[in-house]
Amino acid sequence: MTMLSRTADHLFWMARYIERAENTARVLDVATRTSLLPDGEEGADARLWYAPLNICGSAEGYEEKHGLAVQANVTNYMTLDPANPSSIYNSLMEARENARAVRGAITSEMWEIINSMWLDLKRMLPSLNKTNPEGFFDWVKERSHLFRGVTLGTMLKDDALNFIRLGTFLERADNTARILDVKYHILLPSVQDVGGAADYYQWGSLLSSVSAQEAYRKIYRDSIKPLRVAELLILRADMPRSLHACLNEVDATLGLINGPTGTEARRLAGELHASLHYGRIDDIFAHGLHEFLTGFLARTHELSSEIHDAFLSLRDDRQPDGIRPDRFQLQLQ
Repeated sequence: MTMLSRTADHLFWMARYIERAENTARVLDVATRTSLLPDGEEGADARLWYAPLNICGSAEGYEEKHGLAVQANVTNYMTLDPANPSSIYNSLMEARENARAVRGAITSEMWEIINSMWLDLKRMLPSLNKTNPEGFFDWVKERSHLFRGVTLGTMLKDDALNFIRLGTFLERADNTARILDVKYHILLPSVQDVGGAADYYQWGSLLSSVSAQEAYRKIYRDSIKPLRVAELLILRADMPRSLHACLNEVDATLGLINGPTGTEARRLAGELHASLHYGRIDDIFAHGLHEFLTGFLARTHELSSEIHDAFLSLRDDRQPDGIRPDRFQLQLQ
């Protein structure tokens, strides 16, 4: 089978933007709920609202525009601000634009969901600041779930679906690592507060942000403990949003895209997957959780760049003229 590189690129980024919008809604939803909890520590509120900005990589742009992190400004910047590339508004707009460019490669049901999501968002804009934000975050998550369900229920299991899955799980792995790193490295309470009420609620909020509260109770049947939370979200292959589960999908999907230019991408994915498949949480903590997570983010960025260079870009520095044909071979195994 042959496929246009630009078609694969649109499908890949359509999926990443849908997942990014859902992840942003999850992070903001948990921050909003956490802000309602009593916390007498000085500066706790500002630190809480810097967390979503750090998770989404938007802190620098926010500070240039608004300065100190306060709830109303952070929420607006991360939901509706067109100047923020990672805002929910921009993510849904970009997802729709990518879907519109490849309407022939996706099903009519997929297009109807993503188009209606964008149109509904535009209709809701005038009243969003006056309504309960939790309802809007739930709406974003539900529409993202609906889009994924329609995708899996209506698309052929071919190369187009493979690139959608790649985009979804790379974005999800990146977000899970960022959430865990921000909690442990930025929101970590003072030494005397570790294990206290604030620490407990923060770890509970982290589990809520990745829909893992029920999974944690079912697996560990114990109070929330940092090492077990990290194990659940990093190494458990049966936890849908864990790093291990995401890399299972990425590694398997790249194996189905058997293009001649994808060797290095498959090698990087296999190497990263093996480190999670055979890793131990005690070793990760011994070497430093923050160091492990920043290393993971760097390696997923390298993998994403290699996937882009191998399959999604028309430029190839390895070719004499720097131009790669806009069609590549995809062999489904």
